[in-house]
Amino acid sequence: MTKHIIKRLVVSIPVVMGIATLVFLILHLVPGDPVAVMFSQQAMTEEQLHIIRERLGLNEPLPIQYVRYLWSAAQGNLGQSVRGGLPVTELIFRQFPYTMELALWGMLMAILLGLSFGIVAGLYHNSWFDNLVMVLSVGGVSIPGFWIGLMMIQLFSVRLNWLPSAGVGDWKNLIMPAVAIGLAEMAVIARMTRSNLIEVLHEDYVRTARAKGLRQTAVIMRHALKNTLIPTVTIMGVQIGRLLGGAVVMEAVFARPGIGNLAVKAIIDKDFPVAQGCVLATAMIYVLSNICVDISYAYLDPRVRLE
Repeated sequence: MTKHIIKRLVVSIPVVMGIATLVFLILHLVPGDPVAVMFSQQAMTEEQLHIIRERLGLNEPLPIQYVRYLWSAAQGNLGQSVRGGLPVTELIFRQFPYTMELALWGMLMAILLGLSFGIVAGLYHNSWFDNLVMVLSVGGVSIPGFWIGLMMIQLFSVRLNWLPSAGVGDWKNLIMPAVAIGLAEMAVIARMTRSNLIEVLHEDYVRTARAKGLRQTAVIMRHALKNTLIPTVTIMGVQIGRLLGGAVVMEAVFARPGIGNLAVKAIIDKDFPVAQGCVLATAMIYVLSNICVDISYAYLDPRVRLE
């Protein structure tokens, strides 16, 4: 198990390096002088622009900038905001809890409901509940999350006045954005779990377990579910990244603080160091979630450890 974890961590190093390289190039792919673009709305002298270039290290050769960026990022230093002068890491840490809170609640809802609906639909294949789950799954995948969020605001906030439509606070502020962000992921998990369970229940080892006289509950819990969950866990790891991306939209729809709002504001203000930091932080979370998924394989399927 330990060797498997170390192997996955080593394999992820080139991925992290590639992400950091792409994020570094964001600033240098801007046509013209990045500093002039950032301060295009302000009357700045050439001397002032030169001072800003020196502060950001943009007056040095590109290879030196690249090495310094990687070294600083490895130490947790993502530079300073050109607008407020605050460290980018500090700005991200201020907004990070709000984004993760929304993403985790959305993922929790998607996992609990998706697995429950998928398992019941798989066990009672071709029943009315199975057909209902399939219809809801298609609808959940097809309807955009932002539209669901707007409709929920119209119904539960404007008409019924049950839930707040914006801001942060207690659990009431989380219900609508979590449902809106997690509905599509719940639909994917339910469909994947249902199809995998139907396939696994027809495997030879499940028939053997039943022939030995094991109860249906034991056959499902001890033999079928683990193999059913392997592809589903893969989908969950991918969905964490999608949830973080969806959180950007939902933070705008429900006027919530978070990394998404910070990134959008940084792009509008042409604050490239902050935009770089937001992209890198989101990408790193996605990589870490996939590492956790790879490690979970070793628990769900012993063959992974043997390989």
